Amino acid sequence: MTNFRIKIGLIGFGRMGRFYLEELQKSGRYEVAYICDLSEASRQLAHQLSPESQITDNENVIFDDPSVQAVALCALANSRKEQIEHALNRGKHVISEKPIADTVDREWQVVDIAENSSCMTTVNLYLRNSWYHNTIRDFIRSGEIGELAIIRVCHMTPGLAPGEGHEYEGPAFHDCGMHYVDITRWYAGCEYKTWHAQGINMWNYKDPWWIQCHGTFESGVVFDITQGFVYGQLAKDQIHNSYIDIIGTKGVCHMTHDFHTAKVSLHGVNETLELEKPFGGKNIDRLVTLFAESLESGKRSESLPQMRDSAIASEYAWSFLEDAHQHTLP
Repeated sequence: MTNFRIKIGLIGFGRMGRFYLEELQKSGRYEVAYICDLSEASRQLAHQLSPESQITDNENVIFDDPSVQAVALCALANSRKEQIEHALNRGKHVISEKPIADTVDREWQVVDIAENSSCMTTVNLYLRNSWYHNTIRDFIRSGEIGELAIIRVCHMTPGLAPGEGHEYEGPAFHDCGMHYVDITRWYAGCEYKTWHAQGINMWNYKDPWWIQCHGTFESGVVFDITQGFVYGQLAKDQIHNSYIDIIGTKGVCHMTHDFHTAKVSLHGVNETLELEKPFGGKNIDRLVTLFAESLESGKRSESLPQMRDSAIASEYAWSFLEDAHQHTLP
């Protein structure tokens, strides 16, 4: 274990902020110098969970402290552009939640700021850090399934209904769905080319809470993404339907999970593997470890998502959502 510890400030101490604090503390690579939140209740909780940190409701205290090397941004999306800009202007490295701003135009402004900064930035596109997706991609790269042909992603859960938490990051297909838009592009290794989306306005809400989008990538790979928080919210015993199918010209990869356990089936031309491990949650442990290793070495890990990746995923998610609006919504 290295003695190098990164002095970091945590801005936003809601659900995600608490996840970050836990993993930053467990990693041993960080000193959480500050925790900032506007809520008094959240600040009181921060005092209990991290008594060694300075707790504040003024984020400028963090930005103005030259000893702070990095910030983790977990507040609402409409605050992130300014926070990222302030941090980079003061020479601080940035870990941000997604999306990196509240509109596509402002997200691309963040990309420009980040790519013209000497500081390191990354964003929590958590599926990229999951053991199951990395296992599947390694299997694909080994040639076991032949040429990649079809990517099918489905994520249907009871989830949050309209008005229960998506307002600042868009409807469900943007807030949650952009992760699946991103991971599908990550597998394809190129950009989306064509798409067609349809949705349904469950509960007469103004935006579709379930969307199915299919299309092609520039490489000719076909994709099919289904996402919705409509999967039996009021069922006595709730279940989930979350999986990915990767279909090649010679074999297939399949993954399913229930938020507790992930199961991977790899059917290649030379071997068949059945793997089962804990799901891993938001994989923030992996994110903060990769970030610390990159800062320590001075070389950015290729596994760290870039701000550009987040902006692209967000823009396509909005495009797919808008395309669904163009078609008949039952």
